[in-house]
Amino acid sequence: MQYYDIVIIGGGPAGLAAAAAARRSGADSILILERDCQLGGILNQCIHNGFGLHTFKEELTGPEYASRFIEQIEQLTISYRLNTMVMDITREKVITAMNRTDGLFKISAKAVILAMGCRERARGALNIPGYRPAGIYSAGTAQRLVNIEGFMPGREAVILGSGDIGLIMARRMTLEGAKVKAVAELMPFSGGLKRNIVQCLDDFGIPLKLSHTVVDIKGKKRLEGITLARVDSHGRPVAGTEEEYSCDTLLLSCGLIPENELSREMGVAIEPATNGPSVNESLETNIEGVFACGNVLHVHDLVDFVSEEAAAAGRNAAAYVQNRGTQTAEKEIPVTVSGGVRYTVPKTIRISRMADELTVRFRVGAVYKNCYLSVYLNDTRIQHRKKPVMAPGEMEEIRLSKKMLEESEGLNKITITIEEA
Repeated sequence: MQYYDIVIIGGGPAGLAAAAAARRSGADSILILERDCQLGGILNQCIHNGFGLHTFKEELTGPEYASRFIEQIEQLTISYRLNTMVMDITREKVITAMNRTDGLFKISAKAVILAMGCRERARGALNIPGYRPAGIYSAGTAQRLVNIEGFMPGREAVILGSGDIGLIMARRMTLEGAKVKAVAELMPFSGGLKRNIVQCLDDFGIPLKLSHTVVDIKGKKRLEGITLARVDSHGRPVAGTEEEYSCDTLLLSCGLIPENELSREMGVAIEPATNGPSVNESLETNIEGVFACGNVLHVHDLVDFVSEEAAAAGRNAAAYVQNRGTQTAEKEIPVTVSGGVRYTVPKTIRISRMADELTVRFRVGAVYKNCYLSVYLNDTRIQHRKKPVMAPGEMEEIRLSKKMLEESEGLNKITITIEEA
């Protein structure tokens, strides 16, 4: 058995930021376990710019952003193991992992930080009729093929789903000489950032067809074309609205799913709205000493927010290790949602253990225009901000003051809601 203060599962942007923050907060022995052959996670294939504006106050590509944190890991002499697959984690924080060098081995940790990221929703989950020809890829797979392997998936493409990866790949395929005929989105609004719609579609004249989906796939050996149709308010195709597109490539950008198989197996409570762990103000799950951050917790739109959140998890994990066994149980105040807010991170708050100012992040379930974002302590409204527009593709946040919560007598509920102007 090997022993560490903190073991971090995942060496992507969340795991790297959590490790660096934990070391700076006084944690002695830290180990990062990463299943890929290098640190950095998904950033290694994101060669476009737009990263780091919040964290480093300059615009970086994905690999550049990752390298900044990898340099910190090296400078802080934090241990990591690559090509290592974690097989199991127990409630007692005993980790079973394996790699080609060490074989199967076990690690006992005082604290565990879950930073496994997320995966793309595959074709099998979309129920698209048709054969299974070559030429159908997830947008992330196509991104890796183009940016790392130097392989073009095809020359005529249609993209299903308007998530950020799909939008970025519409631009990337166009720049590499492919013809992107359309981006289709099942919902009546895009799932990506507004800036990506403008920079990746509008600037290149690529049509975005909202409330549309693929209803048929043509071709047996190689994709020959697809059929798009408009859908009604229940997501059902409308007869007579079919459009035929000839193409040799279909890219799927239909949502991201947090990688929580290990979390579920160890007994971590999962939030239905996010498919990620339910956490408190310290980003600690229902299992004491097990923390979660990044896209395994909830899908972020900016990697800068992943790093900020992960740094908080690293600091809190270090504090837990240093104060282990001395903290007493405390009442947790639930953060509830209404009026179109889908979820919040965190889900509960222990006032004495929160920072002087706590950031609560969330997403809305539809597009809201000219409305107010309000926060209530019990029945007392403490925030009432005018919002010109809120959309599911953009993460929202509010900040709560520890002093204000402490001064609220009999506080037993915090509510975040959308109200009409």
